[in-house]
Amino acid sequence: METYTAMREFADSWALAGMTVFFIGVVVFAFRPGSKKIAEQVARIPLEDD
Repeated sequence: METYTAMREFADSWALAGMTVFFIGVVVFAFRPGSKKIAEQVARIPLEDD
């Protein structure tokens, strides 16, 4: 049962902090200046004829 307790403590502290930092990084990346132009170009890819 010690393994479960250790994993639980890790998940409650460092894993949660890591996921929070990752989420903030994704949000900053998505809303950075200049990303709208790139997102519009990527959104048009399925509509382009090859």
